[in-house]
Amino acid sequence: MTFVPHTDADRAAMLDAIGVSSLEALLEDIPEALRLPELDLPPARSEPEVERALGELAVGVGCTAQRPGFLGAGTYRHYVPATVDSILRRGEFFTAYTPYQPEISQGFLQATFEYQSMICALTAMDVSTASHYDGATALAEAILLALGEGGRSKILASPSLHPQHRAVVETYLRGTQGELVAGSPADADEGVAACVVQSPNYFGQFEPVRDWANHAHEVGALAIVVPDPVALGLFRAPGDEGADIVAADGQGLGIAPSFGGPHLGILATRAAHMRRTAGRLVGETVDTEGQRGYVLTLATREQHIRREKATSNICTNAALMALAAAVHLATVGRAGLRRIGELCFHKSHYVAKRLGELPGCEINPQAPEAPFFKEFVLRLPVAAHEVNHAIEAELGVVGGHPLGLEFEGRERDLMLAVTELHTRRDLDDLVAVVKRVVGSDGKTS
Repeated sequence: MTFVPHTDADRAAMLDAIGVSSLEALLEDIPEALRLPELDLPPARSEPEVERALGELAVGVGCTAQRPGFLGAGTYRHYVPATVDSILRRGEFFTAYTPYQPEISQGFLQATFEYQSMICALTAMDVSTASHYDGATALAEAILLALGEGGRSKILASPSLHPQHRAVVETYLRGTQGELVAGSPADADEGVAACVVQSPNYFGQFEPVRDWANHAHEVGALAIVVPDPVALGLFRAPGDEGADIVAADGQGLGIAPSFGGPHLGILATRAAHMRRTAGRLVGETVDTEGQRGYVLTLATREQHIRREKATSNICTNAALMALAAAVHLATVGRAGLRRIGELCFHKSHYVAKRLGELPGCEINPQAPEAPFFKEFVLRLPVAAHEVNHAIEAELGVVGGHPLGLEFEGRERDLMLAVTELHTRRDLDDLVAVVKRVVGSDGKTS
């Protein structure tokens, strides 16, 4: 049931109707000792803690306590405030279609405008669209934008770009002159249209974004950065590091992992590229009566107008998840997002240190000195699937992501994701399971 708080005028009208002068007078017949009795309640808990406690109480009555697993690789279990679903499931939002008629879509248009404003603040960019299907398609649209800028055909990408992002981009590039090549910032040359760097990268480690941007600009290319939006509450924004375009996956912003989806594709750019961005852009204006209003702007670039000349296939309502992100960001605020980032950082480093001390185990062998955020690679003395089976059997949660699925010769590498929802007990239990599997001498027990 939706809660609608009473205003002072509402309360005054009700008191007047029953002939009572004030709320205090209404309660005079209740003995004073009973009006505000001391309650023997446990200490206050945060919303995630309450949810977890209720889940544990529900065990044995047909429910299973929810413990966060360790699978990441692009989809993560972060804290989702109760406000997100409460607002998202309202009929006027949940069933909304593309708001072509602004006179009847002001609420949805304003919500979209607020989302764009938050993304611009988060990324330090000038313009944000709302929105794309996921991070991979947002990146593909960013690359198509770059290819259309100056007639160049090569896209230089960091080798640690998410493999699924790379696959989607290669699909988009079929039928074009574009070519995606892997390399370092120093490989940028006059044929490069854009340099793409993901930071934190697929393995959870930070990349030298400033170096990538500088090398791109030296050869007249655009710098496309793929960040983790959750990390931006704690670390420098891509725009402050020289990014021209930001393409990211916003699933961690108030969207629960639901069998792989839905996701949120974030695309933000400098103002110079505004007219070539794909997707929807909502602008703020003033109507004939001088009141603030919201409209779709630069809509002629969308497919429903341009048809075969369209720059994108994004032309319907892909903004429901953008609304979820906006509600999430408004709920947690600047300080809350920073706190989430801090918890992810410190918890992941705590468990990585403990795992790295186990016999035969190594942390981030691909780049031992590079800092990481909430995800890291654990190289084991045994096959990764053996540890995953033990995690699932003993802890009842999903284990990490075996890198052998994508990289030949990395069958012993297990990528683990740790977020703010993991407790000390969760992490200590993980260490205990891995320790039992690898044994005291680094061999399978």
